[in-house]
Amino acid sequence: MPGVGRALGVALVGLNGYLVEVEADIGQTLPNFVLLGLPDSALSEARERIRSAAKNSGLPLSRRKITVNLIPASLPKRGTGFDLAIAVASLAAAGDLRPPAGVVFLAELGLDGQLRPVRGVLPAVMAAVRAGRADVVVAPANAHEASLVPGARVHAYQSLGHLALDLGADPEAVSVAPAQDGVGEASTADAGDRSRPGGALGEPDLRDVAGQSEARAAVEVAAAGGHHLLLVGPPGAGKTMLAERLPGILPDLDDEAAMEVTAIHSLSGLAGSREDLVRRPPFESPHHTASAPAIIGGGSGLPRPGAASRAHRGVLFLDEAPEYDRRVLDSLREPLESGELVIHRMAGAAAYPARFQLVLAANPCPCGKGIGKALDCTCTAQAKRRYFGRISGPLLDRVDIQLPISRVSAVDFGGGGAAGEASADVALRVLEARRRQAERLRPFGLETNAQVPGRVLRGQLRLDPAATGLLDRAMMTNTLTARGFDRVLRLAWSVADLAGLDRPGSDEVGQALTLRQAVMAA
Repeated sequence: MPGVGRALGVALVGLNGYLVEVEADIGQTLPNFVLLGLPDSALSEARERIRSAAKNSGLPLSRRKITVNLIPASLPKRGTGFDLAIAVASLAAAGDLRPPAGVVFLAELGLDGQLRPVRGVLPAVMAAVRAGRADVVVAPANAHEASLVPGARVHAYQSLGHLALDLGADPEAVSVAPAQDGVGEASTADAGDRSRPGGALGEPDLRDVAGQSEARAAVEVAAAGGHHLLLVGPPGAGKTMLAERLPGILPDLDDEAAMEVTAIHSLSGLAGSREDLVRRPPFESPHHTASAPAIIGGGSGLPRPGAASRAHRGVLFLDEAPEYDRRVLDSLREPLESGELVIHRMAGAAAYPARFQLVLAANPCPCGKGIGKALDCTCTAQAKRRYFGRISGPLLDRVDIQLPISRVSAVDFGGGGAAGEASADVALRVLEARRRQAERLRPFGLETNAQVPGRVLRGQLRLDPAATGLLDRAMMTNTLTARGFDRVLRLAWSVADLAGLDRPGSDEVGQALTLRQAVMAA
């Protein structure tokens, strides 16, 4: 239709992308620029950016009224990623450009016409390819990230002028702005290094932990089965060191998981100019003053992912757990069970994957010395209950391993004790344990022991009554809940997988029960 230009963009709601058709119509009235289709504030400001970018590219917009409609109009749109699509549609409506059908445009525009990178390019390109639109135009700083999507044909342009020359613009009219070094480029830092302790120096190694043989074994079991972990001990006992070393013994992410994690990092602005997918499990450690939106996700407009989603397929570490707001801690109960966060805001709802391993570290009491004989502890029994009671019972019931940690002895700290294994050696055992459980759980569509539902544990994977006798007695004495019964069984399978056994016996169940009840018994 004469006077109507069209282009394609992508709207992201959570990690789900939806193809958006951008229509531009030039009317016969006084100059104006109307943007329809539920744009947010950043998108509404695109009108002035596009006018300046087009003028400085030698292709000024029409002086008549321009009406831009984003279809579907009922879907909220946000961000600056629609700038290029709106500019192309507007110039096409004036007859200045002839864009081919089916090309998706994903870039922000600078006032000089430069194409700038945007967040969420990876999930946006994934959505375009799923919708059958493989050709995408992005800024150079987003080109590597966009090319990670299988089947995508990525076209990177430095400026609107460069793109216009390929879309049929008059070469004599187009003004190509010179590239500005470093302006608008995404960070080249590796997202895996930025989101993990150790950064470019590599992952922390378990051999750095002095003593704590029981705690090291518990961390290995947690890694083998994907179990949640609580470490309780005095300051300086090594709780944080152990938690930071858990990602280092986890297996690399497979293609599907790596794509999910990289997409989340892209949406969070952490992907940078990556040339490969995130292959190592992420590590997130928010401060104890973090709010619920910071950990769960949220913000104005459509909600963004929080630390729990950024830790997807990795580790979420909450140090000094009793210091967190109790409502923040309890908000983790849903993703611990479902592996997903659905966040509702006035502008809409967004779903983010959040299948992480939760690691909590806590002092046993306000003074931090109330464990073991606790001869130096000055806290009253009421103060201890009040302090540790900030972690609710329902949340604790979802944490598989609960382990007390004592102070490191002088012998171990001075190097006189037995040297601990390196992370690389432990990771090999964890990898073999993961392989065994993957083969066993493949018929159920599961990956790790921590995901096995109770009906399978008590059905197809049911153990002999002789092996579960300890658990039956614990339930009769009300020291173990029904949820706890299932979690001990999951732990027992992980212990057996590490030992190379076909199924757990009474010894493995007993070891699992000890890991489960240790804090309550301490």
